[in-house]
Amino acid sequence: MAYVDGFLIPVPKKKAAAYRAMARKAAKVWREHGALDYKECIADDVKPGKWTSFPRAVKLKAGEAVWFSYIVYKSRQHRDRVLAKVMKDKRLAAMMDPKKMPFDGKRFIWGGFKVVVDR
Repeated sequence: MAYVDGFLIPVPKKKAAAYRAMARKAAKVWREHGALDYKECIADDVKPGKWTSFPRAVKLKAGEAVWFSYIVYKSRQHRDRVLAKVMKDKRLAAMMDPKKMPFDGKRFIWGGFKVVVDR
């Protein structure tokens, strides 16, 4: 069964172009190393909830937008192999510097998920 890495990221709207450029480069690297799919999505219809919501999850601030991103793999083992290659890829080294990221890495949410329904 497939495996997915999912991400929630608060990106300042004024840095959206820089984030998009970073994401395009990352997508190319992930796909070259074997990821099946790579998507970056900006929030379009996400309201702040009373207790929970995408904006609350990332502690969204004024002037920011929530980005939801995901990468698809064949399996958890496939993901682990792809990720090991990606983390060694020198094209991403500069992007891994927290001081150069166009978002607050402390509010970046990431996790791996087993796909249980695929229709």
